[in-house]
Amino acid sequence: MKKLYIITGEASGDLHAANLMKAILQQDKNVDFRYWGGDNMAAVVGEPVKHISELAFMGFIEVVANLKTILTNIKFCKKDILKYKPDALVLVDYPGFNLRIAKWAKAQGIPVIYYISPQIWAWKQNRVHTIKKVVDKMLVILPFEKDFYAKFGMEVTFVGHPLLDAVEQFIAKTDKVDLYAKHNLDKRPVIALLPGSRKQEINTKLPIMLDSLSAFDDYQFVIAGAPALPASFYEPFLKHSKNVHLIHGETYDLLSIATAALVTSGTATLETALFEVPEVVCYKGSSISYQIAKRLIKVDYISLVNLILQKEAVKELIQHECNAKLIEKELKLILPGQPKNAQMKKDYADLLKILGHGGASETAAAQVLLSIDNL
Repeated sequence: MKKLYIITGEASGDLHAANLMKAILQQDKNVDFRYWGGDNMAAVVGEPVKHISELAFMGFIEVVANLKTILTNIKFCKKDILKYKPDALVLVDYPGFNLRIAKWAKAQGIPVIYYISPQIWAWKQNRVHTIKKVVDKMLVILPFEKDFYAKFGMEVTFVGHPLLDAVEQFIAKTDKVDLYAKHNLDKRPVIALLPGSRKQEINTKLPIMLDSLSAFDDYQFVIAGAPALPASFYEPFLKHSKNVHLIHGETYDLLSIATAALVTSGTATLETALFEVPEVVCYKGSSISYQIAKRLIKVDYISLVNLILQKEAVKELIQHECNAKLIEKELKLILPGQPKNAQMKKDYADLLKILGHGGASETAAAQVLLSIDNL
């Protein structure tokens, strides 16, 4: 029996790790998993050692404020890995935590496979030297990452982007949910609100999103609730917001019917694009975190869509620009019948060409299984 210890700490990582686990079991049923993750991974097998709802901290100030919890988790994780004695460690994104574990695991002689590279091309590029020392196999999902690592003399394997698989699987489903009937939506077109998966980013961005909606009486708005957060968390936001609904665990169903979307930065920007939904990207963090990040970030954009296309295909409203007035203005520009709506959909078609074909989870699974035998 092969044993894999998988660690991820965010909603997107939970999705991709779950699909990786499925693909591994399809290729080799003689594999046992122990993992840190979420509900998607639990739906494949077992229960997580730690759930992502306990793990997601973002921003410099937020990490410092929760440092004691993070260090306790790291200490516990090391003990748990030693007790489990895995054949390999599979780390999925979540770099602040996972790179610490990788360094320790390498010293213990445990093979380290990293699936979904930290975004070191955006900031903290010096991390590449650490990665070269502590990661035995790096599987990347963005086309330009292979060339980035090559500049530092590190060979990595491009497996494709797993979101292509996730979206294709959803589209192929025959038992899709009728959100209009299930959630008592009226006949007006839907604008989706995707404010993120962590409490702190939702607390910051969702009120601003909601404040921008008064001029859109011809539309109804639906918030994509984070899977790890209860409906009660959203109640204070909904109390004074008319024409706004909340759904949980049905984000792809929501994107499949959405006319447009307001999306926080991150994986959701790419998911929205793959559903061909015109979007405005909204990002706002604590003032100190933003000032630090602004001085460290090495790229021109924050959304994956723009980073891959290497141009501002979707509007990014960052920090002081992330306000109700500008969100309203940009949202109007991407509604049906507007020139920017048509242009954005053309850009999305180009995005698909760059990302290429699906099969990322299967390719990554084959590489993981091969690595277990060879590392």
